[in-house]
Amino acid sequence: MYVKIPHDRIGAVIGPKGSVKQLIEERSAATLDIDSKSGTVQVLAPDDPVRAMQAMEVVKAIGRGFSPERAIVLFDDDFMVLEVINISANTPKELKRIKGRIIGTRGRTRELIETVTHVSVSIYGKTVSVIGYPEQTHVAKTAIEMLIDGAPHSSVYGYVEKNRRELAGKQAAHY
Repeated sequence: MYVKIPHDRIGAVIGPKGSVKQLIEERSAATLDIDSKSGTVQVLAPDDPVRAMQAMEVVKAIGRGFSPERAIVLFDDDFMVLEVINISANTPKELKRIKGRIIGTRGRTRELIETVTHVSVSIYGKTVSVIGYPEQTHVAKTAIEMLIDGAPHSSVYGYVEKNRRELAGKQAAHY
């Protein structure tokens, strides 16, 4: 299984003195073969294909801008998922504006989405990525897509708040 990641994220996958690569290999019982020239990471796990898929998701999450510490939670629970949302923008200026809408003033919008839905959000390149449980990521993804489509922030905040109580009940069920 292969996953391609941006060149500037290869170092994050490897980590200081190979520590992140080693941690991923230990947690997954897989072997990572990293080609730093092409940005391709091959995940080899003959014994446990489920763990190999998790290792791939962790590598993909790091490649999408998550810190290794935030990405490694994908190993902690089989129900955790990584969602990647593409931002379709016609110009660099439009891309910057959309990213700004998602982040919000002083990071308020992103923080609200993360806090209320209990997910981690990473904005990197032309993507927004979310790590969490499926029902949490669904609410966060919908909110982010609303922002990308130009919905007023007040509408997005209202949508997220409306789902707060429902998610709180489901959150308790996961622990």
